[in-house]
Amino acid sequence: MIIGIPREIKEHEYRVGITPSGVRELKQEGHRIILEKSAGTGSDFTDEGYRKAGAEISDKNTLFKSSELIVKVKEPLPSEYPLLQEGQILFTFLHLASNPGLLNTLLEKNITACAYETLEKSGALPLLEPMSEIAGKMAPLIGAYYLQRIYGGQGILLTGVEGVTPANVLVLGAGTVGMNAVKVAFELGARITVIDRGIQKLKLINEQYRGKIKALTADKQNIENEVLKADVLIGAVSITGARAPKLVSKELVSKMGQGAVIIDVAVDQGGCIETIKPTTHSNPVYTVNGVVHYAVTNMPGAYPKTSTQALTNRTLKYIKELARNGVENTIKENKPLRSALNTYKGKIMHKGLAESLSV
Repeated sequence: MIIGIPREIKEHEYRVGITPSGVRELKQEGHRIILEKSAGTGSDFTDEGYRKAGAEISDKNTLFKSSELIVKVKEPLPSEYPLLQEGQILFTFLHLASNPGLLNTLLEKNITACAYETLEKSGALPLLEPMSEIAGKMAPLIGAYYLQRIYGGQGILLTGVEGVTPANVLVLGAGTVGMNAVKVAFELGARITVIDRGIQKLKLINEQYRGKIKALTADKQNIENEVLKADVLIGAVSITGARAPKLVSKELVSKMGQGAVIIDVAVDQGGCIETIKPTTHSNPVYTVNGVVHYAVTNMPGAYPKTSTQALTNRTLKYIKELARNGVENTIKENKPLRSALNTYKGKIMHKGLAESLSV
């Protein structure tokens, strides 16, 4: 199969769809790999390194026209829509529930679109997990940074100091993002509250942290009480393939302390905070009612060397499967890749996506 790896064009997106070692493995299996010039430089992978691994270096237009399978990191942007070829296979993060323009393009062009974030195996999301881990670990660090008064924050040191209490960190959701946020915030010494609807998850948190973290069920009263106390609020709630539920209203945000910081990691799926809107690494924050909002849609892109390697470690075997057996056979035989299928022959194939759009 001919596999194309374009350069990411999202602002400050330095990751690339596959490492040179991944290219080498695909080449050994007999596939042709076309890489857009400079696609890997943001992750410190040179064109020469890819060439030695067996890739052809080309321009974007030639790559899209020639490739049967496009492997990316982030969703295609509008300027890339015309480059997608009828019937092509696309394998990347998509988050289509919050991106109707891209969804319509994929349907119109009969694109076989497989989303990293919906691929499920044994109840887990193995392609989303490494990026969720990175974003989760970043969130408390970002919160600590924007608590500085010079950036509009409360002027509270997240860690506290001797005789002075640390910041209150509220984490909504105890999945991969949430638990990694908790881990880092705990190591920094913050006072932490976690809210989740899963009783078993809350029990595990109590056991793991021996009651040093407040773990509460996700009811309206608990959310309201804890949001009002939060110095840093981390949104880490998601539903596979669907839009994130809005758990914090505009009215509740308006009652938060001046200079509190919100980091909504669920922004790719619409966010779980009503006042959230996507931001970029160039302009990462904005303020609503005195509350600082951070909502960068490609947080792990800030650490591309780590992120690209972690992603390739998970995606490569599925890329091999698609390239070796083709779409039809893979969908029939490979249950995880079947769960990744979002669009096929002009139809929405993922149940969560369809339900979120009321299709």
